[in-house]
Amino acid sequence: MSLNGKVIWLTGASSGIGEALAYELARKKVKIILSARRKEELERVKGNCHPLAQPEIKLLPFDLAEAGNLQLIAEAAIQLFGHVDVLINNGGIAQRSLAKDTLVNVDRKIMEVDFFGTVSLTKYLLPHFLKRKTGHYVVISSAMGHIGTPYRSAYAAAKHALHGFFDSLRAELWKESRQLFVTIICPGWVRTSITLNAMTGDGSRLNHMDETTQHGLNPRLVARRIIGAIERRKNEVYIGGWKEVTAIYIKRYFPGMFARIIRTAKVR
Repeated sequence: MSLNGKVIWLTGASSGIGEALAYELARKKVKIILSARRKEELERVKGNCHPLAQPEIKLLPFDLAEAGNLQLIAEAAIQLFGHVDVLINNGGIAQRSLAKDTLVNVDRKIMEVDFFGTVSLTKYLLPHFLKRKTGHYVVISSAMGHIGTPYRSAYAAAKHALHGFFDSLRAELWKESRQLFVTIICPGWVRTSITLNAMTGDGSRLNHMDETTQHGLNPRLVARRIIGAIERRKNEVYIGGWKEVTAIYIKRYFPGMFARIIRTAKVR
């Protein structure tokens, strides 16, 4: 599938994988809606895109945690270009803390943003996709959508939940139209600021770059592979180093072995 002429709505576009996706998408003949909480950061990202692409880029700032506003946000996104072809659900927050040290309010916050916020946008856009009989949901999950490691209990829970929801949705949409698609992207370690902004057990920012993230994949490379997966309408793809991808397969086929490995593995 060519993305030429498509309207692509990208959340979490102000940093990390989302920012890299914005730059790579701007190199194609597409219309882009950039969303994140901070308007000034969205303006910076737009300003860094190729000048010829900027007239086809619109900004729609909002907070995924503000559930009461998301229906209006989805309606506003549709109005910006008249329709939406692809929604890339990339917005979210990470977590770095032991389960025993994590307040339940922090668990709820992460689920509200990473799961319920994503699901809400998806559902509010669904009537639009169904009416047009075409549309593509892209979900930026994580290797944590398949495995769970120490210090990421709430984050892994939210990503696991996304897989359950979107696998079910994909099966339902197949019965509605052969032009409705769901692609789940599972990145491993990517060199972004995700851990700097990760929530700790009391809700404060970690403000520290962990070693695995620091040595992760270049986000522009990851963005290009994500776009390739969208164009090929893949159901699910793993993008990461050999350790993360191998861990997914070990968990699937040898869960007992994985349980023994992960309790002693260096994951911070």
